[in-house]
Amino acid sequence: MRAAIVQLSSSDDLARNLDQTRAGVMEAATAGAELIALPENFAFMRREGSPFPCAQGPGGELVVFLSELAAEFGIWLLGGSFPEKIEGDSRVYNTSLVFAPDGQEIARYRKIHLFDVDLGSSSLRESKHFAPGSDVVVAETAFGGVGLSVCYDLRFPELYRLQAERGARFLAVPSAFMPQTGRAHWEVLLRARAIENQSFVIAAAQCGDHSPDRSSYGHSLIIDPWGRILAQGKDEPAIIHAECDVAELQRIRREIPALDNRRLGSPETAR
Repeated sequence: MRAAIVQLSSSDDLARNLDQTRAGVMEAATAGAELIALPENFAFMRREGSPFPCAQGPGGELVVFLSELAAEFGIWLLGGSFPEKIEGDSRVYNTSLVFAPDGQEIARYRKIHLFDVDLGSSSLRESKHFAPGSDVVVAETAFGGVGLSVCYDLRFPELYRLQAERGARFLAVPSAFMPQTGRAHWEVLLRARAIENQSFVIAAAQCGDHSPDRSSYGHSLIIDPWGRILAQGKDEPAIIHAECDVAELQRIRREIPALDNRRLGSPETAR
């Protein structure tokens, strides 16, 4: 199966972002990609703390856009993420969708882990603007299960182990990592998730300067279940491709059956 990532540098210009997204998907599909991944906030990158002008309900414009894109090019589409309105709540979900080649939405994941941190003289509180999701989601595709997550979820390995237990062969991590944390942790965390779950990782990233006060690390990655990097972006918009051999995944899981060998001791025996 040929996978591709459309690495973007989205801004606060919705129409421009959607045009670039469509152009990237068309390029990837023309090159033979069967599964295409978009980054977090593909449609709109707001300034930190600002409102969500493109927040919308479950069947809004962005959902229709992604559905039509999947159907037009006949591809499986990992739709990055967008802000989903919550009835009766001023906050939004950070929501990731998967679409089949006929345009049907087959999975919806709402980001579980929120980035609430203190950074010296400043702090970031995603929980002021976002509500956490609660469901672990594995999308069933023609190539096997795809475990869904978004950005900061990457730091919580138990989420991905649950996905592997539920049949995931691929782990999707659309992101907009900050440059500081990206340089230090992005690649090593992604390779760890691939190795420990013996799964392909498809990590579509935002890159570059979105506004005077916001930048993203880029360096999108496709990684195999052995932890090898199959394709990698840099720090500018790009399309990256890789062949993902499910037979190789099965071989790795058979020869090193770590997922089957896993044991959890009881509280008594762990003392």
